[in-house]
Amino acid sequence: MSSTKDKITGNANEAIGKVKEGIGKATDNPRLEGEGLAQQVKGKAQQIKGDIKDAIKSRVNKV
Repeated sequence: MSSTKDKITGNANEAIGKVKEGIGKATDNPRLEGEGLAQQVKGKAQQIKGDIKDAIKSRVNKV
């Protein structure tokens, strides 16, 4: 997966996770709230993965 695709997927997972968390809080559904939080963490990790790929590409291009 490219770094851009990782970042886009990460942003999408964060957004969906925030919605799930909000719905979980509003409906008093701790399972859905937890799923939302977990999906947000997954999204952040995907974005970091994309950032790392960019940093590696940048280093390789300098050499």
